[in-house]
Formats: sequence, C-alpha cells, structure tokens
Amino acid sequence: MRTLMLLPLLLLAGFAFSQTSPAPAAASNAAQTAEAHSVPSLDGGIGSCTADFTINDVAGKPVYNATIKVHIAYGTWSIRKLDLQINTNVDGKARFTGLPDRVKRGLMFQASDPGRYGEAFDDPAETCNKQFTIALQKKN
Repeated sequence: MRTLMLLPLLLLAGFAFSQTSPAPAAASNAAQTAEAHSVPSLDGGIGSCTADFTINDVAGKPVYNATIKVHIAYGTWSIRKLDLQINTNVDGKARFTGLPDRVKRGLMFQASDPGRYGEAFDDPAETCNKQFTIALQKKN
C-alpha cells in the first residue's frame, strides 16, 4: 500500500526536476560565454604599472590562448627576478598588473602561439600603463 502511495509522489518529483533542468543549463551557457570574454589578469605584485594586450594574427583576427611572457629583473642591481606568463581569452586579450614602475633595461613581452611569434617593448618609467597590440607572425 505504501508503495502505491509513493509512486505518484516520485512521478511528480521526477516531472518537477525535468521541468526545471533546462533553465540552469541555459544560465550555465551564459556564464561560460561571459567567462570566455572576461580578460585574464595576472598581478606581479611589485609595482603599480599595467600592460594590456590584444593579440591578433596577420589578418587582424584575435588569437585565442596565445601565451604572453615577460622576464622582469628589478630591485638593487636587478638582483630580483620574476617571470610571468598568461594566456589570452577568446578576444585575444590579456592583462598584467602590478608591474614595476622602474626597471634598468625595460620590459620585453613575448607573445606566441604554435608556429607564430611577436614582441613588444616597454619602458615603464616612460609609459607606466600601456596598451599593446601584437600581430603574430610566422616564425622564421
């Protein structure tokens, strides 16, 4: 008898869950899309300067998952070293924050994707908050 009473409840519960499941999936897709377009940021924690990047191919299309690297030698006699690396989002964008405002030799940013490469130089003493657009070229 109890089994017969529980059967309608289980059917109703199953129906209720099947009716509400598409909404979270749609919300999940929207969250994934928003996350794909959010600009990845990496904080070096050694200053107040920033470097914003847009990485494109030679046709001007954004490059997804391109790697941007920078080696920073800072402090007295440039004895302290820091290597930072970040990948771009679907729009080809990435950002470094917390970069030093003075370095002896400047900062050389290297962007790469399998088979393609590009560089950008910055002297943070002259331009502390800089925006770069790098077009990746085929490696020689």
